[in-house]
Amino acid sequence: MAKPLGFEKPLGMRDILPESLAKQRHLERSLRQCIERWGYEEISTPSLEYYDTVGSASATLTDRMFRLLDKQGHTVVLRPDMTAPIARVVSSLYKDVPLPIRLFYQANVFRAQEKEAGRNAEFFQTGIELIGDASVDADAEAIALAVFCLRAAGVETFRIAIGHVDFVDGLLEEWIEDEAIRNQFRQYLVERDFVGFRQLLSTLDLDSEAKERLEALLRLRGGKAKIDEARALTENGKARRAVETIASLWEALEAYGVTEDLLLDFNLIINLNYYTGVVFEGYAADLGSPLLGGGRYDHLLAQFGRPAQATGFAIKMDRLLLVTPVLESPPVSRVLLCYMEDQRAEALAEAQLLREDGLVVVTRLVKNQAEAATLQGEPYSKVICLTKQEE
Repeated sequence: MAKPLGFEKPLGMRDILPESLAKQRHLERSLRQCIERWGYEEISTPSLEYYDTVGSASATLTDRMFRLLDKQGHTVVLRPDMTAPIARVVSSLYKDVPLPIRLFYQANVFRAQEKEAGRNAEFFQTGIELIGDASVDADAEAIALAVFCLRAAGVETFRIAIGHVDFVDGLLEEWIEDEAIRNQFRQYLVERDFVGFRQLLSTLDLDSEAKERLEALLRLRGGKAKIDEARALTENGKARRAVETIASLWEALEAYGVTEDLLLDFNLIINLNYYTGVVFEGYAADLGSPLLGGGRYDHLLAQFGRPAQATGFAIKMDRLLLVTPVLESPPVSRVLLCYMEDQRAEALAEAQLLREDGLVVVTRLVKNQAEAATLQGEPYSKVICLTKQEE
């Protein structure tokens, strides 16, 4: 017999209690104010989308999606991200709106978790999409806005790492012919498994120069000086063009005055086969997983019939909650107003007047003065009882 579920929740789902939710809403307001000042407009899309459109275009793997059938027999998914739904809107409802388009969202997304994963299956994101601008300045805007968002949220110590998918691809293509081996190297970089990368490299029949250059890839993480080091590793081609893009990007970011919160990571790869250029991830002190992620995705919009370059990022709100200061709420006067049944109209009218004065007022029906007397103290700063004088 199956075990009764009782008070259990579906795997990966969670309750957010008032204290945590108050902090989350505070952070959402801070992020919204920051993003709106950069000219972005908020959008909301349905929680359910057709798999054949949004689901198949998403960067999320199919086995991580919640899929079900609607009454017409169509496969639908709980949205696994917000980027693909926004691409659908830009290609349909916004098809006549001139580019570039700046949109932002604050929404929940859903991704199925394995039993042993211990991760949330529903989580909240705040993110932006800048659609229709292929310039390095658009990449710089997205990264700079990410910095200002984390500052607005009160994250004390963080770094945003910046890379370019073509640098890794180009360097591997220069020295390794076998596509399967190149893919294995890429996977090690996605997993940040540098030990596996080095072990695979040691088994290959490559000359010493090739091994030295591929080994050096793992050390290309730091400040502006890493740009020259990256140039020295590449011949003319895909990897070299990626280096020059990063060099131009860094100049633009210097103009924003945010480079103190940035670092270059030429071996950074996020979501194979999705991002097409500059990519970035944000990390906070004492947090083992990325706080935010984003980059350029120039092929997605074409899947919806409106080809356009795009870039953006998403902040994971559950992780942001872990690295921001405890919310210091200003003291609020909470008043308890007690009344007996024959005083209901008078009491409720009085409560409304107090609320209009900015007080938090809770009303409570009591049987007599003795019951009212037991209700003194926390969490109320004041108790008013119409059956006797104020306490």
